Amino acid sequence: MSAGGRGPDPREEQVRRMLDGPHPVLPPGLAAQAVRHGGRRLRLRRAAHRAAGWLLVLVLVAFLVWVGVEQPWATEPAQVTPPWEGW
Repeated sequence: MSAGGRGPDPREEQVRRMLDGPHPVLPPGLAAQAVRHGGRRLRLRRAAHRAAGWLLVLVLVAFLVWVGVEQPWATEPAQVTPPWEGW
């Protein structure tokens, strides 16, 4: 029934006919091909995640080395020279 109560929805009937009708024949080896493709995608995804993790570790190490060498929290000494006395 449609939302207005006027009878069955024509689109719903069309979908039911399509699902009840003859199904197309799938090519042989389709399941094996899907398994190979899925395995390849899974390996690529794992490799990408592993590479991203290593990149994150390298960035963190580089940042820690920079912080240790530069010490950006320390203030620079004043560039004011003391006055000359007795000149």
